[in-house]
Amino acid sequence: MKKYTFSSLISQFILLIFVIVWIIPTFGLFVTSFRDKDLLSTSGWWTSLITNEVNEIYRTENNESQILENNLYVIKSNLFENINKKKITSFGITSKNINEFIINDIATLKDGSKITVYENGDYIWTSEKPFENKKGKRIFITASSPPTFTIENYKEVLFKEGVGQAFINTLTVAIPSTVIPLIICSFFAYALSWMQFFGRDTLLALIIASLVVPLQMSLIPLLSIYNDIGALFNVSSKSYPGVWMAHTGFGLASTTFLLRNFIKSLPHEMIEAARVDGANHYNIFTRIILPLSIPAFASIFILQFLWVWNDLLVGLVFLDQVPSEIIITAKLRELLGSRGENWEILTTGAFVSMTVPLAIFFMLQRYFIRGLVAGSVKG
Repeated sequence: MKKYTFSSLISQFILLIFVIVWIIPTFGLFVTSFRDKDLLSTSGWWTSLITNEVNEIYRTENNESQILENNLYVIKSNLFENINKKKITSFGITSKNINEFIINDIATLKDGSKITVYENGDYIWTSEKPFENKKGKRIFITASSPPTFTIENYKEVLFKEGVGQAFINTLTVAIPSTVIPLIICSFFAYALSWMQFFGRDTLLALIIASLVVPLQMSLIPLLSIYNDIGALFNVSSKSYPGVWMAHTGFGLASTTFLLRNFIKSLPHEMIEAARVDGANHYNIFTRIILPLSIPAFASIFILQFLWVWNDLLVGLVFLDQVPSEIIITAKLRELLGSRGENWEILTTGAFVSMTVPLAIFFMLQRYFIRGLVAGSVKG
């Protein structure tokens, strides 16, 4: 039976805390993305599975909606804009006493008119004199609202707000920007690990040194180079190939460094045996290195993909902010400015942006830790 030391229990407890801290807001975001916007503004996501009591203010129709019935002027309609499952339990006609009347009671206003509110939101407002109200009467209600979930938030975000197109644009950016550096760096890492050539150690030192260079320092010089190249060939520098090359350049150093550490840790005897059997570098790389390096490729694919997917700065610099090119992080920033009060839009858009990284991670997570720690020790 495996024994646990005090230090291991502490470390596992701390790890559990980190997992909970990450999972709770993610789950809250997921639940919020399916909630009705009216409930979202009055209660938290943790109350989504219970019936909530909410206090709200509605306004009746104005004098233009009045009709004459039985010598009485009548305004009748429903307080709720859409059909919902709310049930009104009480109502009031002043802010001082919002629960003054229960449903079906007749409330008398100062002008002598009478109003009755029913459980489903229907109301009847009657008066012996014609209504002159250019604005409707404010009604304060207390209602019980059962758990309500909807996919309307996703329909609005994906098809009306343009997040669906931004999602496709981001995939168009992220997949090549992940695959291209992985292909280039796999050959480069093999050369640095098992090939002898002049300046190899100096080149490795330069790669390690470039890891400390902030991305922001190279953005403007790199964009200037792209503009010069675009002017030379009379093409726009702000395009998908441009952002692919930018992400590739920024990811070369870290990807090469991680892959080199893994490939260097593979058994030296295996490589020597392949050479004795007559295999050249290409055969060694394709038949030995690649199959054994799948965990490293998977872990680096996750890291590079997540970085590109969540990037905002490079996408803003190297792509035009038009519907055919805008990426999802830039679209969410745009929604934050224009729809900042619509939490149902923001939370749904945020969860849409999380779906692909979560799917990639869960599909490749069994390789992730193994690929990261491989090469950290020898033997």
